[in-house]
Amino acid sequence: VQLQASGGGLVQAGGSLRLSCAASGVIYSSYVMGWFRQAPGKERQFVAAIRWRANSKYYADSVKGRFTISRDNAKNTVYLQMDSLNVEDTAVYYCAANRGDYTANSAIRYANEYDSWGQGTLVTVSS
Repeated sequence: VQLQASGGGLVQAGGSLRLSCAASGVIYSSYVMGWFRQAPGKERQFVAAIRWRANSKYYADSVKGRFTISRDNAKNTVYLQMDSLNVEDTAVYYCAANRGDYTANSAIRYANEYDSWGQGTLVTVSS
């Protein structure tokens, strides 16, 4: 599956953005779709993930209550609604797919569990 992320941009602190990740190819029910981010000079970190079939959602503590991950089965698209943005959210955001048969909850947050990655979209939050 190929992934195309979009929706990044420049926003003021307190504002909102919605990222989209369009997948070409079949997304099987076992897949987990995730969002990660990488700020300059920092490691890539988990943001959110969703199980395609069960619609179970997982969030990093730093975004819980502010970000919402969702999916549109008909459009093969995953969204990340980001509200109450702050300058610490500035990063390149990547969508990714874990195409395994099953991923344990404990593994969902690890980037190396994902084997297909989009190109990234830059989110810049100004103060």
